[in-house]
Amino acid sequence: MKRFGATTAVAGLDLTLDRGAVLALLGPNGAGKTTTVEICTGFQDADAGEVRVLGEDPSGGPDGLRARIGVMPQGGGAYPGVKAGEMLRLVAACAAHPLDPDWLIGVLGLDSAARTPYKRLSGGQQQRLALACALVGRPELVFLDEPTAGMDPQARRLVWDLVAALRRDGVAVLLTTHLMEEAEALADQVVIVDHGAVVAAGTPAELTTSTGDEQELRFRARTGMDVTALAAALPPGYRAAETVAGRYVVRGRIDPQVLSAITGWCAGQGALADDVQVARRSLEDVFLDLTGRELRS
Repeated sequence: MKRFGATTAVAGLDLTLDRGAVLALLGPNGAGKTTTVEICTGFQDADAGEVRVLGEDPSGGPDGLRARIGVMPQGGGAYPGVKAGEMLRLVAACAAHPLDPDWLIGVLGLDSAARTPYKRLSGGQQQRLALACALVGRPELVFLDEPTAGMDPQARRLVWDLVAALRRDGVAVLLTTHLMEEAEALADQVVIVDHGAVVAAGTPAELTTSTGDEQELRFRARTGMDVTALAAALPPGYRAAETVAGRYVVRGRIDPQVLSAITGWCAGQGALADDVQVARRSLEDVFLDLTGRELRS
């Protein structure tokens, strides 16, 4: 447990991460993700409860534990005036058996920025340098807090490949992300937290598999149609919603008769149901259902 004044940032959160596994920690802004990472890495002390990282208490960041973990914090964590290459070599010098810093700089596409001060790097370059600093010491466990924030698609895919390589090498990875696609692509286990507590946990497939016979039919049509009337035109128990402007979803058991009823109803409204597809729920759907759709600061 962790409190900041009257606010409880983390409450009753229980996480277990196996060797060679990737766990994605998801949650809205302020859900307690970064605080959890900071407690596990020794940057914050828990107010209550027991925390063990690689069998050790991380409180105070003991040297023995620091040598076995890698941390990529939000905000980069580098000195503003230090050059990118110098920063990575400094971190490497603190490790017993580091990776070759020049090799890692090349892998992460930072060759041209190696002599550039950190404060002059682009946001994506700063993120890649932070990732390099987390990996250069050959850690057993890596904490990645929003690892691809600010990265372009090419850099994001590179990070995904590196995380997959870490898994193959037996390294455990805990990452936080707001990208549902990233969590689905990388994670063996997904934990969704809200107000500092777990609201759902499981594999991506387990979380997105519809319960019972429920499915989703998605289609595009003109905006603003009466989804209450659409649901009323279907058998009892079906639900309909306009998720974003012009994009609709109907949840229930989708069979040919229901599909015909939906397209027929749309035709009766003078609208064509386009791009019709039956699909499982996305991880984003699960996330929004559990944490709400309102915008948070």
